[in-house]
Amino acid sequence: MKKLLILLGLLALPLFAQIEGDLAVPDIEYPAPKAKGVNTYQANCMMCHSLGYITNQGLQSKEFWQEKVDKMRNAFKAPITDRDAKEIVAYLNSVYGLKAKKK
Repeated sequence: MKKLLILLGLLALPLFAQIEGDLAVPDIEYPAPKAKGVNTYQANCMMCHSLGYITNQGLQSKEFWQEKVDKMRNAFKAPITDRDAKEIVAYLNSVYGLKAKKK
C-alpha cells in the first residue's frame, strides 16, 4: 500500500509543475502541393487530417487513394460528395501517386 501511495504521489507531481515565462509552440506550416483539386482536398480532408497523414502514406496507386477516400466516406461518414471524392482521388494520385514526380 505504501508503494502505491508513493507511486501515485510521483505520478501527480507534474500536475503541480509551473512554467516560468512565456511558452511558445512553433507554428509549422506544411502547404499542400498545388495541383488541380487542391482546394477540394483541403476543404474536405484537412479539417480532420494534417498533410503529414497523407505524406506518410508514401507514393501509392490510384486504387489505394480511392480505397482511402471510400473508407473516409463509408466507415467514418466524412461528408464528401461523389464529385468531390473523384476530384480528391485525382488530386492525391497526381501528387502522391506512383507516377508523381519526386522532388
